[in-house]
Amino acid sequence: MSKRAVLEVIALDAGDAVAAEAGGADRLELVTDMAADGLTPSRETFAAIRAAVDIPLRVMLRLADGFAAGDVDALVRAAGALRSEGADEFVLGFLTEAGDADVPVVETLVAELGGCRWTFHRAIDRAGDRDAVRKQLADLPGLDTYLTAGSAVGVDDGMTTLLAESARDGEPGYTPHLLVGGGLRLDHVSRLKSGGVTGFHIGGAARPAGWAGPVSTPAVEEWRRVLDR
Repeated sequence: MSKRAVLEVIALDAGDAVAAEAGGADRLELVTDMAADGLTPSRETFAAIRAAVDIPLRVMLRLADGFAAGDVDALVRAAGALRSEGADEFVLGFLTEAGDADVPVVETLVAELGGCRWTFHRAIDRAGDRDAVRKQLADLPGLDTYLTAGSAVGVDDGMTTLLAESARDGEPGYTPHLLVGGGLRLDHVSRLKSGGVTGFHIGGAARPAGWAGPVSTPAVEEWRRVLDR
């Protein structure tokens, strides 16, 4: 029996969260400010969403656009505040100017998370050497997912990379789940599933009116139907 695909949907507020859960989302990624590609939401927003839905929530730890960590102390404070509010899953990822994983920063944040599960996000798509990043992070506690399009420009360009990485599942550095997102469309799903991918992440695809509009339950339902087909 094949494993049921995981559908993660970006939520900006409690309304998004309720609509996504009603449509069949398995998990939400909580962010604010999509103009900056998704930053850390407020503690209050997290609390409102946590009260509104029952599905797991992964909270973004990122305070500025780009993939440099910036103010690490502020990131640690944000992580601590969210933990104290009950957050127990996170999304993060930082690179050095050379395009390597910023391991000291990631280690500092992971220590603050105290064993919580977390996703290394699409920073991997901007890395100089994807395989090296995976090896650098392989022993960090809690890392169970890579969110990736396989390419900085999206799934169309990254498909070959995604399928190659899926085929390496279980190798050193390749035990975290592959969560595919970034220009992901419904017509990509069949090929990805055939290649063993079981995690799918959508943002704009859940919002027919664009980022200015809310998550659409029917749009999420359509993704759920296609993933379960």
